Amino acid sequence: MIQIDAQTMREVAPHFSGVNGERQAAIITAVGEALASSLDAYEINSRLRIAHFLGQVCHESAGFRTTEEFASGEGYEGRVDLGNDQAGDGVRYKGRGLLQLTGRANYRAFGQDLDVDLIGQPGLAAEPLLSLKIACEFWKKKQLNAVCDADDIVELTRRINGGRNGLDERRTLTAKAKTAIARIEGLMLSGQAPPANGQPVLRRGSRGDVVGKLQQQLRKLGFMLAIDDDFGAGTEVAVAAFQKQQRLDPVDGIVGDDTWTALEIALKSIE
Repeated sequence: MIQIDAQTMREVAPHFSGVNGERQAAIITAVGEALASSLDAYEINSRLRIAHFLGQVCHESAGFRTTEEFASGEGYEGRVDLGNDQAGDGVRYKGRGLLQLTGRANYRAFGQDLDVDLIGQPGLAAEPLLSLKIACEFWKKKQLNAVCDADDIVELTRRINGGRNGLDERRTLTAKAKTAIARIEGLMLSGQAPPANGQPVLRRGSRGDVVGKLQQQLRKLGFMLAIDDDFGAGTEVAVAAFQKQQRLDPVDGIVGDDTWTALEIALKSIE
């Protein structure tokens, strides 16, 4: 099983700040914990399958920024093709989840598959972990693994969205996902397992709250750098200086298991 996690999602997604950044961080943190095991259970377990899944759900969720459609849903009112045959169904069963589950008929079908009352409680479809399960079920129903194996992003987009909407961004996000997964596979092949302490590997280009946590820890240890959730050149220099101070090998500015452990020990020593 390829050890994808919240950090992988951060590497794929665009960077947001403020309220949007907070929403994105909450979704990524929640989904990231169950990502690898959930995808593996649905045989979304190769570089192509995982990359296409991440690229598509990242686009559909506006960069992992929301699990609920921004529009009100009124445009779906009376859409019998979606099973919206009762007044208010458009808003009630608007797009929710990582792949925007939409319409009474779909809420009913996926609710039955997952044994969840999505008809009576449609808001549950927006909960990050459940939305991940719904996305995986959708992937299975539409037999999308075979499309991923052919690396056919045009057909994949058509089956998910009905056309070519957002195709350019989907290509970009999927390419980023392929790169992130290739890095993980490289670590696995070299015998460098993901950090046993549960922390992700961080390097230049990493972003998110876990980078901010790292920056805060380094500042506590006397390294002067900005806390901006962005692993840039300044953070890389500080990490390398810490590694040199702690006589770690290699001194590469990358935060892996040994560096996280050294940080923990160093912080305890000044408490």
